[in-house]
Amino acid sequence: MVTMTYSVMRLLFPVLLVVMAGVPGAVYAEQEYEVVASSDVVFQPLNPARGDASPRAGALWGDIRQGVPSGVLIKFADGFSSPPHIHNITYRAVVISGTVHNDDPNAAAMWMGPGSFWTQPAGEPHITAAGYGAPATAFLEILDGPYLVRPAEEAFDNGERPMNLSSGNVVWLSSEDVTWIDQSEESADGDGPKIAFLWGSHEAGQDQGTFLKLPAKYSGTLQGNASWIRTIVIKGRISHQIPGKTGLNELTPGSYFGAKGSLGQDVSCLAEDECLLYVRNKGKFSLSPIRR
Repeated sequence: MVTMTYSVMRLLFPVLLVVMAGVPGAVYAEQEYEVVASSDVVFQPLNPARGDASPRAGALWGDIRQGVPSGVLIKFADGFSSPPHIHNITYRAVVISGTVHNDDPNAAAMWMGPGSFWTQPAGEPHITAAGYGAPATAFLEILDGPYLVRPAEEAFDNGERPMNLSSGNVVWLSSEDVTWIDQSEESADGDGPKIAFLWGSHEAGQDQGTFLKLPAKYSGTLQGNASWIRTIVIKGRISHQIPGKTGLNELTPGSYFGAKGSLGQDVSCLAEDECLLYVRNKGKFSLSPIRR
């Protein structure tokens, strides 16, 4: 098993830059839209001395070295395992590929596959590991930084509790259950989009995170209502377009697109199977079908 000593863990993330070059229309006028294709994310080893065994991180937005909200992709080597440690802040994460175990140092391994979600409260001792057989990739976000790693001996209770939600245990809601998604026009196979609430509050101005599942060939307009709405592709291929602008972005798992305030974004699921998105915003968002 690939392990990492505490001396390796005691660090800030290195410089993590969102590289926009090569992404069609990656940054638009007045920073109203952002698009980052997974193929354009630049990854930095957390500990270059460990070579390929070191986890690597690449920024999607923000800077986890600073006191700002941030989102990054983390890549783990096949069989990676950290020592017990804590973080100074709470983070939330979604498995994109491979399998990940994140739990109390004494807990039996519970491997979470793509589409699984977990939270790690500040001050809670834990280990993070990747399963054998393939590297693992996860999306990780924080509401404030900097993101620091500390020894387990400095553990504290901030009142939160960790949560591991395997993809098979996600509870999905349709337009019959929530008003956020408009299913008045169904997709080609008769199925419609679905939503799963993960964390936070849906009250205006409050932070929240949600899964959004789109059936194959579905096209709709995604719209927030405050601050930034930020979306990460977890599964499938997405066609992304800004209404009124030319050019399409074809986005694969690990890609990110965002819009400021109530600006809309047109998204289509290009995959033969469903597409899974993680949506991060304040309050509610809406999804309505595009009528051709």
